[in-house]
Amino acid sequence: MRFRLLKRNLLALLGVSFVVVTLLLTRVLLVSDNDTSGPDSNVVQVNQVVHSGDTPKFDFGSLPELTKSVYNANYKQCVRNADKFPGEPRLVLVVQVHNRPEYLRLLIRSLEKAAEVHSFLLIFSHDYFSAEINAIVQGITFCKVLQIYFPFSTQLYPVEFPGKDPRDCPRDISKVDALKTGCLNAAHPDSYGHYREAFITQTKHHWWWKLHFVWERVQLMQGYSGFVVFLEEDNYILPDFFHYYKSMIEFRKSSCPDCDMLALGNHNGLTDFNKLSNKVSTTGWMSTKHNIGMAISREVYYKLMGCNNEYCTYDDYNWDWTLQHLSGTCISKPIKVLAAQGSRVLHTGDCGLHQKENCRPEWASQKVEEGLLAAKDGLFPPSLVLSGAEAAEHKAHMKNGGWGDVRDHILCNNYAKRL
Repeated sequence: MRFRLLKRNLLALLGVSFVVVTLLLTRVLLVSDNDTSGPDSNVVQVNQVVHSGDTPKFDFGSLPELTKSVYNANYKQCVRNADKFPGEPRLVLVVQVHNRPEYLRLLIRSLEKAAEVHSFLLIFSHDYFSAEINAIVQGITFCKVLQIYFPFSTQLYPVEFPGKDPRDCPRDISKVDALKTGCLNAAHPDSYGHYREAFITQTKHHWWWKLHFVWERVQLMQGYSGFVVFLEEDNYILPDFFHYYKSMIEFRKSSCPDCDMLALGNHNGLTDFNKLSNKVSTTGWMSTKHNIGMAISREVYYKLMGCNNEYCTYDDYNWDWTLQHLSGTCISKPIKVLAAQGSRVLHTGDCGLHQKENCRPEWASQKVEEGLLAAKDGLFPPSLVLSGAEAAEHKAHMKNGGWGDVRDHILCNNYAKRL
């Protein structure tokens, strides 16, 4: 009996692996058949930078055309404003974008007001594709801009994995009943007995794919030796963002060479900003404190890649809680963070993954403007002061589940393998 069960589980796993590999190959063939300009985005070779005059057309008319547009854009990597702002970027910012255009406009407005923004490279990583969002980003004229597109977005797979397959198990069905009905993922609920929800899993997938693609495949990143700052569409940066970033880099060199990451933001808003403006602290990385305005180096990226399988199989649908789990387990030396006490990145979003209604970006805009008026005397501090130092330790937490499906594990692991 035990042999029969093991055999059945092995066959199930082989079947899932076949489905995922078939899915990947199908997309490659789809693009290869329709685009003779080069290979798809997952096997990009080093090319010349494509300037804005050569922007590939985005076709939203049908799912096959939209898919082709996504892969074509990732391959060609059109850099807007490259002629206007030549030279290597002094700072790279990567923005994860879903579908909140009004908040995205707020972020871009804040970027435009940032000192020395002309020296930035902005990379916008999209998992929702629309003409409106493309137009917003392509309207940027103040620095170099690159758009990349998550090719396994649920938008491109509306009735199949990684989207929601109608044959998938309902979230709350018991495993016993799921096995009886024969739904696709019956053998793989999460740690709490729940089955996969596609829209819940997408953010963690996108974050990991984006990390790979930016460091490994973005042509302008080759030779870049600085930190990359990770933002989201509902963030807002302060005018002295780059000044503060440079100050943190210098402080790290002189006073905290073992700090792995920078956290330019926190979730305290502008509370006591003038008092905290020039203060930094060191501590271990925590999801609830350091997931906003997070800056990582190539060295830390490689450490994370050494934990590819652990990230992809840990049963938590949140990328940031997963990173906290890795810090001090797979990454044996816990991640040490140099953190801003006076946040240079604000969170404006009152809507997100779990809240879809009553979104009022205009209120967020008004609140930020009022806060900046009160905080203006604290901007551009001449130097930084260490206000506290805690030991960098592994901080265990209760995982949130939502990531028990073996299909998610296999697809997530494949981002690194195909790069």
